Amino acid sequence: MEALNYILFDGDERDHLLPFTFTRPVCEIRIGILTIKEKWEHFLAKKTSYATQPYLQEKYSLKSTANNMYINGAVLPTRELVDSIAQLEEHCALYKDSVLIAYWSKEASRSISLSSFTKHNTNAEFIHVNATWKIFSENKEALEADYDVLTKGRTSQPISDTNRLTNPERIFLEEGAVVEHSILNATEGSIYIGKNSAIWEGSLIRGGLALCEGAIIKMGAKIYGATTVGPYSKVGGEVSNSVIFSYSSKGHDGFLGNAVLGEWCNLGADTNNSNLKNNYAKVRLWNYATEKFDHTALQFCGLMMGDHSKTAINTMLNTGTVIGVNCNIYTPGFPRNFVPDFSWGGATGFSPYVPSKAFEVAKVVMKRRNITFSDTDAAILNHIFEITKKWRTQ
Repeated sequence: MEALNYILFDGDERDHLLPFTFTRPVCEIRIGILTIKEKWEHFLAKKTSYATQPYLQEKYSLKSTANNMYINGAVLPTRELVDSIAQLEEHCALYKDSVLIAYWSKEASRSISLSSFTKHNTNAEFIHVNATWKIFSENKEALEADYDVLTKGRTSQPISDTNRLTNPERIFLEEGAVVEHSILNATEGSIYIGKNSAIWEGSLIRGGLALCEGAIIKMGAKIYGATTVGPYSKVGGEVSNSVIFSYSSKGHDGFLGNAVLGEWCNLGADTNNSNLKNNYAKVRLWNYATEKFDHTALQFCGLMMGDHSKTAINTMLNTGTVIGVNCNIYTPGFPRNFVPDFSWGGATGFSPYVPSKAFEVAKVVMKRRNITFSDTDAAILNHIFEITKKWRTQ
């Protein structure tokens, strides 16, 4: 029999993870150290492809064979889950309660009817990323799991003696990482410092921390766990329990807490988000799927910002603010708690951010990192502009 071909699919969770899944499949979300896709590929020791939205499929391609194992891209792998999936036979599906985890089919499609499939159940425990706030609220557990996977049987690069370390056995430096004159405390969580990344002088790090490849923590930063700084991102000021995807920048003073930033975001100097309401009430957060502000059951919840969005200096953001893809926030005062995709303005009001203008900025920003803004990227963002019109007119 032909070897199994693994495909990570976007399930019903996808719409609850917008705006981040406007521009990527669910499995490309970063939580912990790795993306969900990278986690599965490590456990499976196999490459995977995507069953995602049609407008994303050109960039994130689907590879199919006669034996396709589909895995829910919102589910984080564990050894027990992988073993359960390995026991599935053709035309069978694996669930936990109502959550579809995996199924084996000869078909290659985003939407396959499972009504005739034999249903199997598992009691395995796993992280299920079915809401935007889960990305930061589950980040501590995901980070520790990734740390154990990535460092097992390996030895950290030497850590300079200019630093002050607490619990150094849970601090790991990859090749080319540089840390000088900083305090690293791994008592409450592991600290992973990725390949060719850097922590500049005077930084105060309280784990867990995932500093991914090529990322930088700037001088005098204060980082509280569990925080992830994605590849080639830059962070300064104060950051607490936040996940920052690749190529984004919070380079200056200002507070970011209980937050998620997509790719190519930039927070201007002294941008601050509130992560706690004045009355200490649980936070509601905009949900694209329900088109309302849903209960998070969290007391601490800050900012969710989609790809290519930016704030000007001294921007103030309310507790539980959602900013869509390609937004530009620049006027004084607190903008509303939901800023629709491709919006330009702030507390005094918004106007549409015309894609052609947004693309000019994206080309310059990406070129600085030696990455080309492609026609495929433009097509994806144009599609997002069109499907989000209804929210800009409300």
